[in-house]
Amino acid sequence: MTIHSFNPPPRTLMGPGPADVHPRVLAALARPTIGHLDPAFVAMMDELKTLLRATFRTQNALTMPVSAPGSAGMEMCFLNLVEPGDEVVVCVNGVFGGRMRENVERAGGKPIVVQGTWGRAVDPDQVESALGQHPRARILAFVHAETSTGASSDAKALAAIARRHDCLTIVDTVTSLGGSPVEVDAWGLDAVYSGSQKCLSCTPGLAPVTFSERALEKVRARTTKVRSWFLDLNLVMGYWSGEQKRTYHHTAPVNALYALHESLVMLAEEGLEQTWKRHRHHHLALRAGLEALGLELIVPEAERLAQLNSVSVPTGIDEAVLRARLLQRYNLEIGAGLGDLAGKIWRIGLMGYSSRPANILLCLGAFATELEAMGHHGDAGAALAAARAVLDQGFDAP
Repeated sequence: MTIHSFNPPPRTLMGPGPADVHPRVLAALARPTIGHLDPAFVAMMDELKTLLRATFRTQNALTMPVSAPGSAGMEMCFLNLVEPGDEVVVCVNGVFGGRMRENVERAGGKPIVVQGTWGRAVDPDQVESALGQHPRARILAFVHAETSTGASSDAKALAAIARRHDCLTIVDTVTSLGGSPVEVDAWGLDAVYSGSQKCLSCTPGLAPVTFSERALEKVRARTTKVRSWFLDLNLVMGYWSGEQKRTYHHTAPVNALYALHESLVMLAEEGLEQTWKRHRHHHLALRAGLEALGLELIVPEAERLAQLNSVSVPTGIDEAVLRARLLQRYNLEIGAGLGDLAGKIWRIGLMGYSSRPANILLCLGAFATELEAMGHHGDAGAALAAARAVLDQGFDAP
């Protein structure tokens, strides 16, 4: 067998991630590789930290990209802040809340689970009750934007509850950062992680994180070693902290960091708040088209992510067959349901560079055609007209 160079098929990525990567970011990947301790690269690292602080809306000194995907950002937060025996209140309203719970267990902690409903935001009253019943807990963990369902929780309210109970917060913003408001300092969040491959319009493989001084005080006060050498903040801080001087820790993914730098420059050029408005505006256009096709979104509007839309599968439709047809006939990728929602929903992403009018119209037209062929009748013309009517209105504030 002869193996040739790999040339991926052209795809339009409208699933839960990764999203389409902007051509400027792809071009940045191809720039010449230099050493990860080269003074020019170190200067770029400092710019990256500045750009990430602006994106997280924080002044936290320790704000950086972990040289690994979002799941490693999650592990970094839990492995550094949770010691054996620690009680941690964990909100589970989808797959990724469940992963938080497992991270607590693997760090040797004791998870106190606040079980929520899939497709709904975390209930602040349940959190208040759980923290009141477990006064030894010093950490509250929750997912801001639950990728498995498309539900957005009130991070500001949950963080305020945590502070009243003298708890730190660990917050998953993998799907929200860059796509909807994330206000680390204003909301009082402590350890926050994200991913590069969604609303930041970058490639997979990096995990932006930020830590408050309160969180770092807990890390410094540990009485046990962090259960990971690579993710130990006490070690990696020497590489990312300071100005223009770095202590060797690992060989950073140089070209991937070029790409993240370019994506954050583009985000700054567009304007963060304008980016939030774009995602919201395009969600409203997609929603209008889906509703014209007789399709329903499962998350109530007030709790719904603009960038991740979970659509109920109509009775009699094989959701996997439709996804396969979209991929084969239109080069269009959308996502399936996970966990409790497997087989019941499609997940349509409008993230970063994927959040643009051409993608919305492609998706609606393809859905209408294939659903009609499978026995679900919807008016393609009405769906496209409904979406265009919203798109023509221009960006309104969320």
